[in-house]
Amino acid sequence: MKREPIYVEIPIEAGIDEVWEKTQDPKLHEQWDLRFSSITYLPKESEDSPQSFLYETKIGGGLKVAGWGKSIGTHDKKDGSKTSSLHFGTDQKISPISEGKGYWRYIPKENGITFLTQYDYEVRYGVFGRFIDLFFRPVMGWATALSFDVLKRWVEKGEAPRTQYVRFFSTALISVLFFFVWFYQGLVPKLIAKHPEEVSLFSSLSSIEGAAAVQAVGIIGLLEILFAGLWLLYRKKRHLHALQIFVFPILTASALVASPSIATHPFNPVTFNASLWVLSIIGFLLAKDVPTATSCKRTRKGDSK
Repeated sequence: MKREPIYVEIPIEAGIDEVWEKTQDPKLHEQWDLRFSSITYLPKESEDSPQSFLYETKIGGGLKVAGWGKSIGTHDKKDGSKTSSLHFGTDQKISPISEGKGYWRYIPKENGITFLTQYDYEVRYGVFGRFIDLFFRPVMGWATALSFDVLKRWVEKGEAPRTQYVRFFSTALISVLFFFVWFYQGLVPKLIAKHPEEVSLFSSLSSIEGAAAVQAVGIIGLLEILFAGLWLLYRKKRHLHALQIFVFPILTASALVASPSIATHPFNPVTFNASLWVLSIIGFLLAKDVPTATSCKRTRKGDSK
């Protein structure tokens, strides 16, 4: 099966020289590119020699991948565009990538430039490596696209990449937490345990009792699980946060009306819902204008895919 090279394209409202600087200066490049933790240029043998560099990528748990690269910048295109060709690789066995090649292009447009990249690589470990690449390649494409959007926002709005990434990963972490909360609350107490307190609270509010109350609680559990899925699938997280800011006080008041004594229980709905309410407000504020890989074009012009 033929592998498609990774392609990412984004428009940037800025001059070509500014984007060139932020992508060719290693200290600026490593700030916005999620794929690299550090980039170090090596001395050139001559002015016309390719620029060699070393890079490191931290992958967590104290592990990191170190590799090498060579780049050649072209400045004299007749249409005013620039191209930077890249040859890269690593000898570390922990990396599925062994060696690859690609390029960056900077194409002047009426209101700025189009910045794009295309690259491909060889994998190690034969058939097993190609299987791993079925998952690894989309992640690399996503990381490249997200990085390009961070660069775009840095150039156009002046917001530092570090601030953008803190906001992005904080928003993602909060979303995963809310997914877990709603999924767990819907599945365990309502569907699996059919907890008597859940049934009792529902009965107090609705006057429905017995098997009908148990069934209704189960339906509520299913709805909570579906809402949990929205935290992973729905892109506009601010809408979900806004909904929760409105809903959590209502849920807390309803629980107190149904059973005032629960306010004295350890880890009770009052403190639990208050915590989630505050976290929803924080998430609502953080989720404004978060960088996203979806702002990039991921296929070449004329590509049917």
